[in-house]
Amino acid sequence: MVETIRAVELIAKITEALLDKKAENVVALDLREVSDSLDYFVIATGTSQPHLEALQNHVQEKLRDEGLRPDAVEGPSSRWWLLSYGPVLVHIMSPEAREYYDLEGFWADAKRLEI
Repeated sequence: MVETIRAVELIAKITEALLDKKAENVVALDLREVSDSLDYFVIATGTSQPHLEALQNHVQEKLRDEGLRPDAVEGPSSRWWLLSYGPVLVHIMSPEAREYYDLEGFWADAKRLEI
């Protein structure tokens, strides 16, 4: 239960950082009941390559201020950044990549968290 509370608090901080920089369509998914290896996704859209970069930079800066660093970062890319914070994977995607990969559709059985 403690891990769940920490993960939800982390999701709230990530979401706040994304919204600070005007991320679009921010969604948090709880995958624990539909996946054996994944816990949570936060998915957000950036409107351009510079916006994607600004979003991922701001998330990392805000969490670094809390003493948190990502376990892994995949990027830079003009379409998709992936930040791993333990049980929470942050997908920052271009509109085209988000539509093409349709993570929400693929994980349609996952519970959406209130942001």
